[in-house]
Amino acid sequence: MRPLRLALSVVSAAVVLGGQLTLAGSAPAGATPSAAKPSPPPTYPADSLRALAARVGLRIGTAVNPDLLGTNEKYTQIAAEQFSSITPENAMKWAEVEAVRGTYTWEKADQVVAFAKKNKQLVRGHTLVWHNQLPAWLSSDGTTTTLSNDEVKAVLKKHIFDQVRHFKGDVWQWDVVNEAFDDNGQPRQTIWYKAWGGTGYIADAFRWAHQADPKALLFYNDYNLEFTGVKSDAVYAMVRSLQAQRVPIHGVGFQGHLSTQYGYPDLTNNLERFAALGLKVALTEVDVRTQTRPDAVNEPVNPLAPYAQESYWSRTLQACLALRACISFTPWGFGDAYSWVPGWFTDPQEGAALIYDEQLNPKGQYEVLQQALALASGAPRR
Repeated sequence: MRPLRLALSVVSAAVVLGGQLTLAGSAPAGATPSAAKPSPPPTYPADSLRALAARVGLRIGTAVNPDLLGTNEKYTQIAAEQFSSITPENAMKWAEVEAVRGTYTWEKADQVVAFAKKNKQLVRGHTLVWHNQLPAWLSSDGTTTTLSNDEVKAVLKKHIFDQVRHFKGDVWQWDVVNEAFDDNGQPRQTIWYKAWGGTGYIADAFRWAHQADPKALLFYNDYNLEFTGVKSDAVYAMVRSLQAQRVPIHGVGFQGHLSTQYGYPDLTNNLERFAALGLKVALTEVDVRTQTRPDAVNEPVNPLAPYAQESYWSRTLQACLALRACISFTPWGFGDAYSWVPGWFTDPQEGAALIYDEQLNPKGQYEVLQQALALASGAPRR
């Protein structure tokens, strides 16, 4: 892998502008001199993930924390240079944007959008309908609420219209509904399910989001869809039902939270069967965790674990690259110091799940993604 990085560094003075590889400091072919030259667009290295992915039309993204953008110089530089789409980790979730009923606080989400515009990135909106991270006035646990069923329906409709309209034209893909099914393939008994008396809220949410911004791509998003089984089968049946009802659903997001303690999923087959329905697909929240030391939560217990992680990362990206319908690949963050994994998976302790280490230096996981993209010239262009 090191020879690849050295070879690519030879052209690291080049940058990609609008998908065209151009030597830094030179004008693109066909450009004409102008007395008043506009400010140059942002530049990024030709061996960056975003530059390599652009050659096949793939958007490679990451989830970002707006509190670190502009305050952590290295974090900010990596987020800008390496990725062509970004997802706010929490800034668009309901608890963040409307902690007080009727009072919206868009500042952090707007900051993410502004960062994306500055750096020529697209935005994945995450998420409109979920049972977690709801404001306290609505529900403390996602399954109970003091509001009546009619009130629940009304506030959900208002929330979707208000949020999607606020970001109209600025969000490329919305995760409209997130994690509506449990691990047994059954609909979650959330406040939404109870208010509608079933899963009818899913169709309504997609219709409302489409009315609010007809140009945004609308996704259903969930974890463990990478594996064939009762959950992915249930989501597949749900999507087919939505299509039969002419509900405007455009894609399915495979979160891609993988672990080396489990076998690698049959991801390719599942991507293909959803794409065969005429849908876009995306890897939306990828990380690959492994068992780590309790006293050093991002240091693997097994010294061979990073090689397994590299394999999982590479195979996941290659599964996306092989399918024209797979339009974006998004790790859920990039630096181990900022990962959600160590705080969530504690028995046993897991971590080291991302492509940069705690000091924001690229790991082998980064290098296998770089290599897969560098060798992907024959992949179908999306």
